[in-house]
Amino acid sequence: MIHTHLRRIVALASGALLTVGLPLAAPAATAGTATATAVARTQSGVPLVVDARWGGHPTYDRIVIDIRGYVPTATVTPVRQLVHDGSGTPVPLPGRYFLEIRLTPAAAHDDAGGNVYHGPRSQRIDLPKLKGLALTGDFEGYVTFGAAFDTLPYYRAFPLHSPERFVVDVAR
Repeated sequence: MIHTHLRRIVALASGALLTVGLPLAAPAATAGTATATAVARTQSGVPLVVDARWGGHPTYDRIVIDIRGYVPTATVTPVRQLVHDGSGTPVPLPGRYFLEIRLTPAAAHDDAGGNVYHGPRSQRIDLPKLKGLALTGDFEGYVTFGAAFDTLPYYRAFPLHSPERFVVDVAR
């Protein structure tokens, strides 16, 4: 009796999974793209931070962090001072106000320890709001940047896709 009941439950569950799974199948034209993306994500295990750049626009300054893989969880936090992760030594950027941008899980190096980040380590910038940007950490699944400003930064942060990147816009 128990075996018959268990078989019915397994049969119903299998049928439900098959029914639900059919509409989710990708069309043949996009199946290769989805597979390629899944492979890129699993080779290193974590997204790779490969570059950081910035630009001035009429109403805001923008910081862009380029990522290979997917956009990881990111936090942007006002801090009193920028310091290098691990050592705690101050980051020598001009400014009175600072934002810490932290991505996790993420790495700026590959699985073999080779550097994949090709952006600036520490750069003074002369935009109306943004005065500097530095890579302040790449340690144990965290990649951290610091941004410097002369005046209090009002910002919004969000991911963008195709290509993958994390953006911080600072209002002028």
